[in-house]
Amino acid sequence: MPDDGMDQSTAVQEADTGPGQGFADARGRSRTESLGERVLGSLLDRAHLMPARLVGRLVAQEIASVGGTDVSIWLQDYDQRTLQPLTGAGLVGDTTPIDGSWPGRAFAQDARVEQSLSDGSVRMYLPMLDGSDRVGVLAFTLPGVDDNDRRLAQRLAGLTADLIVTKSLYTDTFAQVRAAAPMSLSAHLQWQTLPPLLMTTPDVALAGIMEPAYDVGGDSFDYALDDHVLHVGVFDAMGHGLEAAIMATVVIAAYRHGRRSDASLPDLYVHMDDVLGKSHPGRFATAQVGRLDTETGIFSWVNAGHPAALRIRATGAVSELTGPVTRPVGFGGAVPSVQTTQLEPGDRVLFFTDGVVEERLADGRQFGEARLHELVEQTSAEGSSVAETVRLLSHTLMAARGGRTSDDASLLLVEWRGPPRDDELARGIIGGLPPGDIGS
Repeated sequence: MPDDGMDQSTAVQEADTGPGQGFADARGRSRTESLGERVLGSLLDRAHLMPARLVGRLVAQEIASVGGTDVSIWLQDYDQRTLQPLTGAGLVGDTTPIDGSWPGRAFAQDARVEQSLSDGSVRMYLPMLDGSDRVGVLAFTLPGVDDNDRRLAQRLAGLTADLIVTKSLYTDTFAQVRAAAPMSLSAHLQWQTLPPLLMTTPDVALAGIMEPAYDVGGDSFDYALDDHVLHVGVFDAMGHGLEAAIMATVVIAAYRHGRRSDASLPDLYVHMDDVLGKSHPGRFATAQVGRLDTETGIFSWVNAGHPAALRIRATGAVSELTGPVTRPVGFGGAVPSVQTTQLEPGDRVLFFTDGVVEERLADGRQFGEARLHELVEQTSAEGSSVAETVRLLSHTLMAARGGRTSDDASLLLVEWRGPPRDDELARGIIGGLPPGDIGS
């Protein structure tokens, strides 16, 4: 091969700094690899074949390579009370309460938090969000920070969340880290059935929680956002423990089967009713299944023996979504009644199971729906996100009941934010980026 006086590295360097024949930037920015691109690219490239047990150490190693120290990765536990640390070489951190801690603030606010240390350095706490689902918190210390550091840090946290969620599909490593207490078989079955607890888009947000997280039986929920329709379902299977969990799994399977076949709300009810009646004769489950048109805000639902959902106005006013109640699924033969209401932008709808209000207090009185309304109004007045509102409400309800959970007590909160913009792919769309994002 003739020697043209140019080695391969020189050729690559000139190709990178030139105008380029392939990818090009409309603003004329350099095609050379930046520090951020290098660390993110290295992390992504190396993670492809990295076993799950080494993901935390890999992230710590890459952050250390660009000057970060004291790297911590916490995952939220199942009842959303503590943050559980990943361990291994290059990682630091202990089990930390969400309430009243620095990493807990980042988790609760879904936003970056910076702690100035006595030596002038800055410890950054970044929520790890998979889309909008809360995975945990990434933290590390830098000598100082500017907006370039903040931008890269947030992207590192997002990529770390994605790696953990992806690797979780074929490992128990992260599930074991998340578990702050032993989990019953019925709860394990329910957690395997659940969708992500949180979903946020510019048009609609949703969050759910189940109590007791480590021993739940018959409560469950499901949802799907298809085009401009949000499908939601909340279920409470008769009984407790494993038998109730199996029933709930059957109901959710029937719900998903009908939903994915484009069944109408009445047909969904009939399908679930028929499936449960044949698979568990003499048993039943209460349910609420609904559809929200995210373009118009019209919400339609069928209430099958479930407590009435609460409508929470942007002002904080709370009212019930009342109407005829259809029999629970499993009895057979009922004609479902479909109700419809018009939501306003900022309105929220709270679904809950009967365990929330039927718990007996120490004096023998039932907790009751009136007290639930009061606590919903108090929690909503704080102006928290959908995810944090559900977390705080669940824990507030638990405390108000004196820690009693003789029955499952689950919540699902939906917020309609308003119709989509004409150009949903526009850069800078409100709600299209995580809180605290540093634009590029």
